[in-house]
Amino acid sequence: MPRVTGIEIVADNTASARCDEGFLRLKRYTARNRRVDGSASREYPIDVIDRPTFDAVAVCAYAKTPRGIEVLTRAGLRPAAAFRKAEIAALPEPAYLLIEELVAGVVEPGERGFAALQKRAAAELHEEAGMEIASERFFALGAPFFMLPGIASEKIHIFAVEVARGDGPAEWDAPGEGDGSPLEEGAVLRWRELGIALHACEEGEIEDAKSELAFRRLARHLGIRL
Repeated sequence: MPRVTGIEIVADNTASARCDEGFLRLKRYTARNRRVDGSASREYPIDVIDRPTFDAVAVCAYAKTPRGIEVLTRAGLRPAAAFRKAEIAALPEPAYLLIEELVAGVVEPGERGFAALQKRAAAELHEEAGMEIASERFFALGAPFFMLPGIASEKIHIFAVEVARGDGPAEWDAPGEGDGSPLEEGAVLRWRELGIALHACEEGEIEDAKSELAFRRLARHLGIRL
């Protein structure tokens, strides 16, 4: 196969797609590959999903307890999962409504630099879990990564922060209204022992890739063999 040196946009068909509105924007292009020998591939369509900002943060809040390291998750409404049609899924699966994952959120326009990402992580933890932690205590768990590089430009930055677990319940309703969206309604917060959380990922109880990656990176950071 010839080596590719770049992707050339031949035509921008975004306007005809009529999807460049709202939370997500669909960019629709006609493109071709440029090759090292100067030739080009045939033209082909590309769809790219992006947002006004290209980055998001996920927060792995953890506590040291007599039971071991416990991590905080949040189960919230996720329409994309809820609207799946079981009859066309590759394997049998349950109906979805709440998806358990880490606290997470999109970086706001103008937020750039590591300190800004720390502040965004702190803001999301306060908004979604009611925990107010100084932003400088948040540290990165490895490099950021793509979730769906074939269609989405978003990168996720994982941050971790140690918090106090206290003697409260292992599961409780999320406080407040989050960002005020109806999608914030009915969310549930949950403490899980780290090993149990990873097992839940492997067994399909937690079906969120960024959360599993964060748990594994946290275990490595803390020197825990699982």
